[in-house]
Amino acid sequence: MTGTAILARDMMTQNLVTLSPDLDVFSAIDILLRKRISGAPVVDSQGRYLGVFSESSSMRVIVNAAYDNLPDAGLMPFVDLQAPTIEPDTEMLTICQTFLDQATRRLPVLENGRLLGQISRRDVMRRVIELSRVKKCGRSELLYLSALAEGNQQMVAMRIG
Repeated sequence: MTGTAILARDMMTQNLVTLSPDLDVFSAIDILLRKRISGAPVVDSQGRYLGVFSESSSMRVIVNAAYDNLPDAGLMPFVDLQAPTIEPDTEMLTICQTFLDQATRRLPVLENGRLLGQISRRDVMRRVIELSRVKKCGRSELLYLSALAEGNQQMVAMRIG
């Protein structure tokens, strides 16, 4: 390594499918299916992050429909408002640990409450493989060196109601 930490901003996806809080829940499910994604951030018209709607959220829709005859088909009652998020300067190892500690497939990257991008587990795996090819080192050596990269690890920003 060159002594530089690998940060969320270096590997986040910025061209995201996002959902509007005004969507009908079935339209949101349809978007996930058509785009072949497991979830998407929900943002308001000013780009403020509100939460995540995912396949797990869709399962709550089904269960609620069975028990409550789906009294509300709006999206927001099914959005995970407590989904973990990270900041752009969060280091790769902190991101990996968050994926291990949280039942999530994606981590929205926020700055001052605004969605900048998103990192998936696959984005991290892709970055590690790219680095192993560029650095021409063994995989275990790459991971060891990543742990020694300069810079303090950023705390994971967890949204708390």
